[in-house]
Amino acid sequence: MLITEQIKCAQQDVEATLNRYFEQPLDTEHSIKQATHYSVLNGGKRLRPFLVYATGKMLGANKQDLDVLAAAIECIHSYSLVHDDLPAMDDDDLRRGRPTCHIVYGEAHAILAGDALQTLAFDLIANHSFNVPAQQQLKMIAALAKASGIEGMVGGQALDIAATDKLVNLAELERIHKLKTGALLNCAITLGALCAADTNQQTLLQLKQFGDAIGLAFQVQDDILDIEGDTQVLGKPQGSDVAANKATYPALLGLTGAKQKAQSLLKCALDALAAIDADTSELENLAKYIVERDY
Repeated sequence: MLITEQIKCAQQDVEATLNRYFEQPLDTEHSIKQATHYSVLNGGKRLRPFLVYATGKMLGANKQDLDVLAAAIECIHSYSLVHDDLPAMDDDDLRRGRPTCHIVYGEAHAILAGDALQTLAFDLIANHSFNVPAQQQLKMIAALAKASGIEGMVGGQALDIAATDKLVNLAELERIHKLKTGALLNCAITLGALCAADTNQQTLLQLKQFGDAIGLAFQVQDDILDIEGDTQVLGKPQGSDVAANKATYPALLGLTGAKQKAQSLLKCALDALAAIDADTSELENLAKYIVERDY
């Protein structure tokens, strides 16, 4: 099966799980339920859920357990996008070709929808009966909380904002993206591994090295696409990062240097997987896809 088809399967599985939640009766105000549902079904690639599924499957995890974790991490990612799009942040009107949440439902509902998705992620994990010990379930919650917070995604977003209109060096830029993008991608891998019964420390270490590499590679490719991509394909205005004076890899390394950086990170990712005693082919294919995609 092609990697794009595998990603599509993960997308369908996680969206089915999320839809089951929103289709049940919820004791809440109707429009905030609509705004929250709209925000999480945002047409994304669902790479984080794919990483949960691929890692867990590789290590023998239970599929229903993986469904919950995939939905949880996608809730966190989607909430971050809703808040990123707000006028106080990136001020974007489009997200993957659709009007952003605040354009459709207003700023107040967009803020609340993001808040709701953040808490839903932990609700889903805390209230599911996993086929692994409760101690591993606690580790899942702790891993997602750290990856999402001030030492992870939120911290990276804050660093990104602080770097706007400023000159940053390569080490500073990598720190931003290890937190802003890499933390949650790495967490998806960790969640999939924690869902398996007997994952050893060496495997967890190699998976972290893999996650670090693809997290940076994903951002490098995003920066390249901001220059070379097509607005219709990207689903957002081409050149938006340049227009906003954001720190990017092409700005620091040049476009050719950024492409070389992406290839170097791909090699690091594949080297990390080579040391794992399991069928890593799905993760290998994803790493290649990340640096070859056009959106």
